[in-house]
Amino acid sequence: MDPRPRWSRVVLKLSGEALAEPTGFGLDNSVLQQVAQELKETKAELEVDIAIVVGGGNFWRGLKGAGQGMDQAQADYMGMIATVMNGLALQDALERAGQHSRVMTAVEMPKVAEPYIRRRAQRHMEKGRIVILAGGTGNPFFTTDTAAALRAAEIDAQAILKGTHSGVDGVYTADPKLDKTATRYDRISHMDVITKGLKVMDSTAITFCMDNSLPIVVFDLLRPGNVKSILKGEAVGTLVG
Repeated sequence: MDPRPRWSRVVLKLSGEALAEPTGFGLDNSVLQQVAQELKETKAELEVDIAIVVGGGNFWRGLKGAGQGMDQAQADYMGMIATVMNGLALQDALERAGQHSRVMTAVEMPKVAEPYIRRRAQRHMEKGRIVILAGGTGNPFFTTDTAAALRAAEIDAQAILKGTHSGVDGVYTADPKLDKTATRYDRISHMDVITKGLKVMDSTAITFCMDNSLPIVVFDLLRPGNVKSILKGEAVGTLVG
């Protein structure tokens, strides 16, 4: 087998809920430790550049606030702050695992994180650090899925690894939790994801990835070894592209 990784630079997209306690809220320290340890080992073995874009749904969802009558932009800014909280927790877990990292945020808060600057993010990765990109795009009305797609293109990543949770291990013909006959795709095109209405990422993010020829791997984040297996070229989850 080729010892080189399938992609030399990737963006790992994590939802806030993937890091949450079983209740769906807060932070599960054991999950943080598992993710941090796996990323450290993967980086050390394969020498791949890793950036992480993290959501904030375990603390706050902008859509929920807007649905309760809150101003959409205000609710979204609150969500961006939630992503920074998750980013700091991930950084702490990575550093405790012995992996140097940096948190960069599109919403500037210099007391706790660096501002996101494209070239600085690239330099951090070249120096062996994992870069955690928080704050979404810095703009309301855009999801962290879209932020992941945008940042991947900006920093010259070759793929997005979208880690799921709750036992879902790829893209299915229907919701496998509701439809027992649903089958998993091994590979599907960006266009088919859009036309079939499959809930991989929001339509803005999928369209952006299609336009910029960015493949997406949808996989079970919490199954140990999956990130390393994907980068070794093994068939894990669903490849969108």
